[in-house]
Amino acid sequence: MADKDNAATASPAPVDETPISPSRPNPGRKNSLEQHLMHRPERQELVEKNILPASTAAPGLQASQKELEKHMRADSLNEKIAHRPSPEALIKEGVLHDDPRSPDEKYAEAIEEEYAKREGGA
Repeated sequence: MADKDNAATASPAPVDETPISPSRPNPGRKNSLEQHLMHRPERQELVEKNILPASTAAPGLQASQKELEKHMRADSLNEKIAHRPSPEALIKEGVLHDDPRSPDEKYAEAIEEEYAKREGGA
């Protein structure tokens, strides 16, 4: 019991009050942001590296613009696919050659080629 009374009357442990950062600020560190901003790449360079989008639209509209471009590309491709000639017409013109194999044989051969590619064969 005497130890408890002795501990209660003793002074508390000292607290380290030294500052975390140095007392004299480093002037080089103080101006580091300014230095980095001075050497920042131009907008055009960032666009060329695909870091920034090439669009000049407001940032809130860029997602909509990207979606619209995607749909326009899809529509263009669908239009081109709709107007391409049929395989029969290409065979008649001599662009394609008729393959005597059945679809099952073609499929089996394609599967074998794919496995060979993955295994490092062909």
